[in-house]
Amino acid sequence: MDKNSKYQPIENYGIIGDLHTVALVSKTGRLDFMSYTRFDSPTIFAALLDADKAGYFSIQPRLDDVDHKQMYLPDTAILVTRFLANDGIAEIMDYMPVNQEEHNCAVIRRVRTIRGNISYEMACRPRFDYARATHTLREEKGGVLFEAQDNDQTRIRLLSDIPITLDGTDAVASFSLRERESAFFLLESAQNEKQRNTELQDYIETTMQQTITYWQSWVEKSKYQGRWMEMVNRSAITLKLLTSYKYGSVVAAATFGLPEAIGGERNWDYRYTWIRDASFTMYIFLKLGFMEEAAAFLVWIQQQCSDGDLQLMYAVDGRTELNEFCLEGWDGYKGSKPVRVGNAAHLQFQLDVYGELLDTIYLFNEFGGSITYEFWKDISRQIEQVIKRWKEADHGIWEIRKDKREFLYSRLMCWVAMDRAIRIAEKRSFPYPAEHWKKVRDRIFESIYQDFWNEEVGAFVQHKGSDAIDASALMMPLRNFISPYEEKWKKTMKAIDANLRTDVLIYRYNNKLNDIDGLQGNEGTFSMCSFWFVECLAKAGELERARIYFEKMLGYTNHLGLFAEEIGPRGEQLGNYPQAFTHLGLISAALALNKALEKR
Repeated sequence: MDKNSKYQPIENYGIIGDLHTVALVSKTGRLDFMSYTRFDSPTIFAALLDADKAGYFSIQPRLDDVDHKQMYLPDTAILVTRFLANDGIAEIMDYMPVNQEEHNCAVIRRVRTIRGNISYEMACRPRFDYARATHTLREEKGGVLFEAQDNDQTRIRLLSDIPITLDGTDAVASFSLRERESAFFLLESAQNEKQRNTELQDYIETTMQQTITYWQSWVEKSKYQGRWMEMVNRSAITLKLLTSYKYGSVVAAATFGLPEAIGGERNWDYRYTWIRDASFTMYIFLKLGFMEEAAAFLVWIQQQCSDGDLQLMYAVDGRTELNEFCLEGWDGYKGSKPVRVGNAAHLQFQLDVYGELLDTIYLFNEFGGSITYEFWKDISRQIEQVIKRWKEADHGIWEIRKDKREFLYSRLMCWVAMDRAIRIAEKRSFPYPAEHWKKVRDRIFESIYQDFWNEEVGAFVQHKGSDAIDASALMMPLRNFISPYEEKWKKTMKAIDANLRTDVLIYRYNNKLNDIDGLQGNEGTFSMCSFWFVECLAKAGELERARIYFEKMLGYTNHLGLFAEEIGPRGEQLGNYPQAFTHLGLISAALALNKALEKR
């Protein structure tokens, strides 16, 4: 068997979650990825990254010549997988009840025969602690109990209304369902024996309705009523699924280890909270009217600010140690190695995080959010870091692992940090050294114009002394640093168009010409940058082109409206999935384009 045939395309997965963690379910009915019980916890299922050793939870109808379809129940995170064949139609409904407590983690799988008399095979094969821990399995009333020999003695229970048998340390079942008959499987935490006292069917019926109500009620809070509302809502739900109910932080993506190029080494762990990504996410939540999420995030970020200087990323709970290691012996997605856990980038110096954070705080203040004087003092301390360090080289938005450079994007975000802090202070009448801060802001502004404009290239370039074009420059008009009608910007946009665009897809930079990251292999186009490009077109009044590009970008989404980080040469999804940055870029572009079209 071809090794690659063991792996579904990345875009063949849907996401479910409980606001503490998520799981990925393929169009074939296999749950192939789940960190347990938190986004950044070790996995119990990770066949997505090693089909043979990392664990899965499969339910398969025994049908020949099957077509697979997936959908979400409208405005929810409840996933429906359908199997359609001449001999019958089967359906699996997957969801995770939204609970306040992280350790009440549960996955519910309802199997139903729509037409025919269908036989099914179930296999639950968890592998604890990234498949490094052994476990035992024993029968219980109504199901089985898995007990891991890991540091936390993790215990999970699989219950069902059909008999489950033991296959070594795995659980399996064979059963048949006639037309309109259903079966239920509940995989839940067994750390707390008393956490559920209802009968299985009652529990499932109750939580299903509660989960539908939760998601539909949440979506109804959105203030957006413009074009592409279904795609905007799906992206908003995806961002919400990546947001911690307990802490208010948001992870960059659901997964780790998915490659930016098949067989390549650009395989990172994105299950952490980047200040940049989270701030942009909250910026979008604010634009949509979700004030509670932004307020919770700012409580979380205030704790990080009060602990000292910001680092660029944290664990979901604010933990700062994210040591990177490789899972030895793992196959990797379609042979893409190494499979990394943790992220060494947490030790990097990245100046741009201040600007993204201050921009979000500024918008929160504009929408009527409360900023206390104590928080303002924490903000002021971060601004002092910007004043002290804005001229320094850093690792930049792309987290270069080679030499630090003076990046345009980092310098731009230092200007944003100073500008937004001044605006907040003046609107709220907070005390601040006005003359000093404004002087620094203006010096940064002048530095960008003088030090990052390359006359020969005819564009603002990636870093000081460079001739490389970088898509992160697209943020210049999007953060109101420069007018989209200014000549230097129009030339920069033209250079990005000529050097980084292929159809509607935008590369972040040309890594064949610009060996700045020191990594081998190619990468796909960055979908986030593609949406930035659309938004820049809209701001410049090129509405027809912007609209066509946006619609074509939506054509690259998967069957559920989900995006990974990148798009490959065959239009396939690449990188960790689903990716917060891409979905917030989609929403931002939709809002900007809709606003421009309404004005017209």
